[in-house]
Amino acid sequence: MHSGIVYLVGAGPGDPGLLTLRGRECLQMAQVVVYDYLANEQLLNYAPEDAERIYAGKIGGRHNQDQDEINRLLVEKGLAGRVVVRLKGGDPFVFGRGGEECEALREAGVPFEIIPGVTAALGAAAYAGIPLTHRDFTASVAFVTGQEGKGKDESAIDWDRLSLGGGTVVFYMGITTLRRSMDRMIEHGRAPQTPVALVRWATTSGQQVVTGTIADIADKAEAAGFKPPAVTIVGDVVGLRERLRWFDNRPLSGRKIIVTRAADQAGEFSSLLARLGASVLECPTIELVEPESWDGLDAAISSLSGFSWLVLTSGNAVRFFFHRLDALGLDARALGGCKVCAVGPKTAEAARGFGIRCDLVPADYKAEGVVASFSGIDISGKKILYPRADRAREIIPQELEKLGARVTTPVAYRNILPDRLSPEAIFALEKRSVDCITFTSSSTVHNLTQMLGADLLVDMLKGVAVASIGPITSGTCRELGLKVDIEPHEYTLVELAEAIERHFSA
Repeated sequence: MHSGIVYLVGAGPGDPGLLTLRGRECLQMAQVVVYDYLANEQLLNYAPEDAERIYAGKIGGRHNQDQDEINRLLVEKGLAGRVVVRLKGGDPFVFGRGGEECEALREAGVPFEIIPGVTAALGAAAYAGIPLTHRDFTASVAFVTGQEGKGKDESAIDWDRLSLGGGTVVFYMGITTLRRSMDRMIEHGRAPQTPVALVRWATTSGQQVVTGTIADIADKAEAAGFKPPAVTIVGDVVGLRERLRWFDNRPLSGRKIIVTRAADQAGEFSSLLARLGASVLECPTIELVEPESWDGLDAAISSLSGFSWLVLTSGNAVRFFFHRLDALGLDARALGGCKVCAVGPKTAEAARGFGIRCDLVPADYKAEGVVASFSGIDISGKKILYPRADRAREIIPQELEKLGARVTTPVAYRNILPDRLSPEAIFALEKRSVDCITFTSSSTVHNLTQMLGADLLVDMLKGVAVASIGPITSGTCRELGLKVDIEPHEYTLVELAEAIERHFSA
């Protein structure tokens, strides 16, 4: 007896953050994902790498696979004992043909589960700043297919009640039939001056909104070249948009930005940019791993009591150093009287997470700043421990030794190339739909260049704003033929995000 199951998961209208927790759980255990055109491709990252991914979408009115084929596919995979996620844009049961798929599964004896999603009407209205109901305007709302009646002499829609009821009406996928639908509403008694909003690619960075009235919205849509996928919202509540709009008022709304940080570090920076309205594509160009041998760092840790200073130049250095300390059965107490220097407030904050209050945080967050800070301290004859990345610059140990210190530089972690680059990010670069790419270290630039090739990288970044976290990274960019457009005054992620905001606001 088979043990397969099919989960019909509502992917929401576009913003990947609108996926439900249950939807994410299902994706994480999927063996097969059958996904639609309207399902955000970023959601596929929740599925295991070895999960089979099958595109069953619809573009421009043409099905990649017709519904009967999709039904057969779901049944076939379910009967084969596979855990299948049918990832559907919006909600499976709101104009999503989920009912037909469930009927086919039930008939074949394949277990299934329905995970609701945020349907397009709700997402589009909320992100456009339009309340579908409001006690001062209407207490009812209707969802209607915009394709119903096409090629038919008679419509199954009760246009009299729909038009005279006075409630909000949302048409799904009705751009190609917009003029006919608006004409019918007028013919059946709806006031021609009733406000209307068209919302395209709702909840995504590409969201577009056109407003008008029943009488003129079709002309405005044609003038704007407005195309599917979109929903049409009809009702007096549309007039509240100018007061309540929020999503497309954010400083980076409509901007697509690539973040090249390591996968386990990109989240914070990505969230900063997303809160400013950007659509973020994570494309890790570095992977941080353990050194080939712990011998050097272990030897230094075994003689920690002999060191006067510990220099930590990044959150990565903090993390790998203290994790190794823990692996050896030690904790922060092993530092004893050893003072700690942290390069930048974020590094100092990471150290505080391990119970360390840093003694020195240079005002200049780069190697030269560390050297300048130590130049005012007598370190002649003192031992300094500098756990570093395998590709770290040599400025700190070289210059501190010139000041008389004895510097030990064991490798605490390595920076290696990831197995592959994000296909979503590369596809976006190929489509010329990226506004900005960010580099937060020289390694992120070098690695991307190595994986793409210098000539291809320069070509793909034509017209893309290059944002660098500081002068060292900027210098690497320029050496590789890239023009740096954005660089913050202080070399932190917060400042970099603010610099990006200022650049696009200008």
